[in-house]
Amino acid sequence: MMNFTSKYLTRKGWLKIDGNESTITSIAFCISEPEVSDSLPKLYSVLNKQLDDYFLHRKWTFTIDLHPQGTDFQKQVWMELQKIPFGKTVSYQEIANRLGNPQVIRAAASANGKNPIAILIPCHRVIGKNGSLTGYAGGLERKKFLLELESGATSLELF
Repeated sequence: MMNFTSKYLTRKGWLKIDGNESTITSIAFCISEPEVSDSLPKLYSVLNKQLDDYFLHRKWTFTIDLHPQGTDFQKQVWMELQKIPFGKTVSYQEIANRLGNPQVIRAAASANGKNPIAILIPCHRVIGKNGSLTGYAGGLERKKFLLELESGATSLELF
């Protein structure tokens, strides 16, 4: 199967989107505008429309097929992340508990941090047990932005 790269510009920077004709394998914030494939399958225009809806508060669901690459445990964690309701947060401990073993909190946190598909697999919805914003591969400023976006809060910060 042929691989493709697309991009999407948010108020907090570029997203680099990788996948093939039918699934997305990676979405990551990046510092500079990414290089993109010359021609893209329809999947990418559908995803861009859904991202537009997400960032403009019109629609909060994604119908894109995802195929993240990782270990079986990481994939279990990422499946749990997809069960977190829009606009809600859970703690790393709660993710470990949902996996059936409170002792795997550190491993669950590590898997959360290695999530290859930002936003669609909502690792930004996982916070510290005390409610603190902890680690996010895209940076804490972006995590805060996404949580505020989903809660309907308006930040006074422009960027």
